[in-house]
Amino acid sequence: MIPPGLLPEGFRDRLPPQADASARLVRRVLDTAALHGYERVSPPLAEFEAGLVGRLKSAKAQDLLRVVDPLSQRTLALRPDITAQVGRIAATRMAHHPRPVRLSYAGPVLKLKASQLRPERELMQVGAELIGLDSVAAASEIVMVAIEALERAGVAGITLDFTLPDLVDTLAGGPLPMDPAQTEAVKTLLDAKDAGGLAAKDALAFLPLVEAAGPFETALARLRAFDMGGALTSRLDALEQIAAPLKGRVTLTLDPTERHGFEYQSWFGFSLFAAGVSGEIGRGGSYAIAHEDGREEPAIGFSLYCDPLVDAGIGARERRRLFIPFGTDPAISAKIRADGWVTVAALTASDSAEAQICSHVLRDGVAVPV
Repeated sequence: MIPPGLLPEGFRDRLPPQADASARLVRRVLDTAALHGYERVSPPLAEFEAGLVGRLKSAKAQDLLRVVDPLSQRTLALRPDITAQVGRIAATRMAHHPRPVRLSYAGPVLKLKASQLRPERELMQVGAELIGLDSVAAASEIVMVAIEALERAGVAGITLDFTLPDLVDTLAGGPLPMDPAQTEAVKTLLDAKDAGGLAAKDALAFLPLVEAAGPFETALARLRAFDMGGALTSRLDALEQIAAPLKGRVTLTLDPTERHGFEYQSWFGFSLFAAGVSGEIGRGGSYAIAHEDGREEPAIGFSLYCDPLVDAGIGARERRRLFIPFGTDPAISAKIRADGWVTVAALTASDSAEAQICSHVLRDGVAVPV
């Protein structure tokens, strides 16, 4: 028999005040995006498996939590990511909308399996997507909105780590030609920073890419020195333009061969970190949305995950709850709430401020600390 309070592995209840902190973080990110013209969409938690898998370029059917719909008798999948759903909306119900279209979203996502670094299987994802462009201007806007949203949410010590997801493909198709099978192997070795493996694969020409990772200015200079043929010039110039307005505001780093989590991004990607928070708190970049007629539309966006921020105490605020003694005129309580107080009214004469976890109590019309 399952105990009443036991939840499946990877799932948990958010209690006060953490649930309030999570909602506050989501609201601040969405409000920030709204100020930049991003309008909210709200996709469903589940979709038909076939349609969802077709848009999840970094996940397969066996990676999803699936159920059989008793109405249609078709397999449904619970979303592991909302970005693909926003892409579906943009390509179908909003295909007529003038481009670029700016959309934001928030909601829970479900993972079939957890990782050692992040044991949760249910996460709160919030983000924004700019669909119809993947230019430097679009990338700069997306990065700026993500940083501003985190700052408004109270996140400090932000680090922005750039990457170039199609770097190896670009080099393999030009100055450092390789066959596709070897290219995939080299990508894996570069992602692992495995110099010995590169030597074994006769791919030491790519070793400078491993050494280029680090502080943004230093890494960019090393990449420019490596880029003898100019194949990367446009990408490096773009990164420099995106990073320029953020210097001194956040810590900037560059890992040109980072691939984990960027399987479907194209020329540009980034990860976000924060002081005192374990692991990534978000990532973004450029990608393509598939339309039913076969064409692909460029897009760029970011996703933030609130759970690690809440666990680190970000978004929390002091409880200011005012206890209203039993029998107090409701009009007095209404006026106090209009002044910004959270009021908790006694429903019995024996109720108390301590029992209701209140920080203040109303005495003679004045809020007095407990």
